[in-house]
Amino acid sequence: MNSVKILDSTLRDGAQGEGIAFTNRDKLAIVKKLDKLGIQYIEAGNPASNPKDMDFFYEVKQLKLKNSKIVAFGSTRHKDSKIDEDKNILSLLQADTDVVSIFGKSNEDHVIDILKATKQQNIEMIFDTISFFKSKGKEVIFDAEHFFDGYKKNAQYTMETLLTAQNAGADVIVLCDTNGGTFCDEIAQIINEVKSQLTCEIGIHCHNDIGCAVANSVMAVKGGATHVQGTYIGFGERCGNANLSSVIPLLQLKEGYECIPIEYMQRLTKTARFIAEVTNVSLDNAIPFVGKSAFSHKGGMHVDGVTKKSSSFEHIAPESVGNKRHVLISEVSGRSAMLSVINDIDPTITKESKEAQELIDILKELEFKGYLFESATASLELVITKHLNQFDPFFKLLRFKVIGEQTAGLHGGLASAMIKIQVGEETEITAAEGEGPVHALDIALKKAVQRFYPAAKNIRLIDYKVRVIEPSDATAALVRVMIVSSDGTDIWTTVGVSRDIIDASLHALLDSVEYKLMKEKKYNDSEEE
Repeated sequence: MNSVKILDSTLRDGAQGEGIAFTNRDKLAIVKKLDKLGIQYIEAGNPASNPKDMDFFYEVKQLKLKNSKIVAFGSTRHKDSKIDEDKNILSLLQADTDVVSIFGKSNEDHVIDILKATKQQNIEMIFDTISFFKSKGKEVIFDAEHFFDGYKKNAQYTMETLLTAQNAGADVIVLCDTNGGTFCDEIAQIINEVKSQLTCEIGIHCHNDIGCAVANSVMAVKGGATHVQGTYIGFGERCGNANLSSVIPLLQLKEGYECIPIEYMQRLTKTARFIAEVTNVSLDNAIPFVGKSAFSHKGGMHVDGVTKKSSSFEHIAPESVGNKRHVLISEVSGRSAMLSVINDIDPTITKESKEAQELIDILKELEFKGYLFESATASLELVITKHLNQFDPFFKLLRFKVIGEQTAGLHGGLASAMIKIQVGEETEITAAEGEGPVHALDIALKKAVQRFYPAAKNIRLIDYKVRVIEPSDATAALVRVMIVSSDGTDIWTTVGVSRDIIDASLHALLDSVEYKLMKEKKYNDSEEE
């Protein structure tokens, strides 16, 4: 099996995405997760850019990484600087990584218009920088910035920059589609032409400005590239970078290349969700391979087909990337769809079972009342588990109270909540203050439950949506509240419906906590076995 090296640039190129900001603690957490996944290179930032990045390079050296090499990123020396006096070069040395990634201009327009240098000066900058770091015993990756645009305009000069990097000792030369505007057929053709002129390893770095970054990365590998750069869930400057959570399974499961150890492939989905959680971005449900909807089925014929033969509507097994199949339940779902969900909880239930028909009637009645289970699969699982008498209540809500406070002339205000629960013979009363009634309820509920079940401490509300179901009833209308929760690894959705938005929110919150505790108990029970 041919191997492909993966460089993850989430912490460097990804950090240039709009709204993305990492603390050093965030970066260290992501490094540990990528190392556990088996990523070979983690490009962690530019030590010359700010003191925080330099601090990170000191802190990351304290980690005992098993699979990954940390990469410091920087540019070739300044055109008017001596190599051993250039601040950027000295910062890269100070970062003290075994691998450095050096970007340099390979497009003559950028040399002349951006660097304000001559083409010969640029050649000397590339050679001096790479040979300097090779003399220091570093592994050197050369990123040929704006390569494809430069090659299409002046292939001779662009190739001269690559040959210079090779002669200076670069271990890998990475061809960058920096503007993200190159088509797949162009990538394949140019990679083939470049490969015939170089003897060192070739890599690919694609941006996603025309939506082709993943496809272009795969085409580059099929053309001979053995090193792929991207960000793990695709975010980055402008439209983002090649999404490695798609590139890795495409190459490994579809094309037979080894990107990460095969036994780590099932960590792909959890890694994506972890990085989204740490970064505070919403992971698109429809993202290939690792998205919540990547293996979701709603249509009756599709559900029936995938139940009988998974490959009929799934291009790979969901479990191979750590994801799972979701059968979406709605008022238009067929019996096969309903039964598929029920069988995930109790495989002994058949179409003819009394419990099957009872559950189908219950779910359709709840949908009629405004519940939406195709998204709120955690609430759906609780409904089924409780009806089958397979749910042992963790606590009982005895009462709650919410008090809102408003300051005249100001928008918003504080709210306080009191909750009393019972566990066995014991009761717990807690109160909390929050930015609004739902926030206060959320804090108070988890505070009360944590006394008995410490796992509740990890639950975090990450999304909250309200939908008016009967607009004609105005402020007396039924409302549906959807809550998305996470414990830092898994993400689940719950639903509550009521004419009182606080009541609907509380039911969704209760489901969220109960679902987490149920999963925690099942996990602990299986570990004991």
